[in-house]
Amino acid sequence: MHTDLIERNPVLKHSFDLALKVIAYCDLLQEQKHFIISNQLLKSGTSVGANVMEAQNAESKADFIHEMKVAAKEAEETQYWLILCKFSNNYPPCDELLFKLNEIHKLLGKILATSKRKNPFNYLLSYSIF
Repeated sequence: MHTDLIERNPVLKHSFDLALKVIAYCDLLQEQKHFIISNQLLKSGTSVGANVMEAQNAESKADFIHEMKVAAKEAEETQYWLILCKFSNNYPPCDELLFKLNEIHKLLGKILATSKRKNPFNYLLSYSIF
């Protein structure tokens, strides 16, 4: 495993830590028989880091941006499931996960803004209809 890469890359580290916390939280949900929410949250919460990791081996800048956008979308979905848990009766507290997710949102936003700014013309060309 690329543990050295994860430790050196803040967004990888945060998304990996989030995935570990999501797994533990989903174990609690499973114990309480909240199976559907647990499964949905487990998929989206671990997918954030998987997409960030995939972006590390992108074939182009456009591919990198695309993978980071997918990670951001998965983070949004994860936030949705966590907010449902937060406001539902008989669910364990998830404020720590929401806080961690907010950090990841900020990092992904900065990465995407910087990536697009560095070479916006090439980014637009890669999605051209011509």
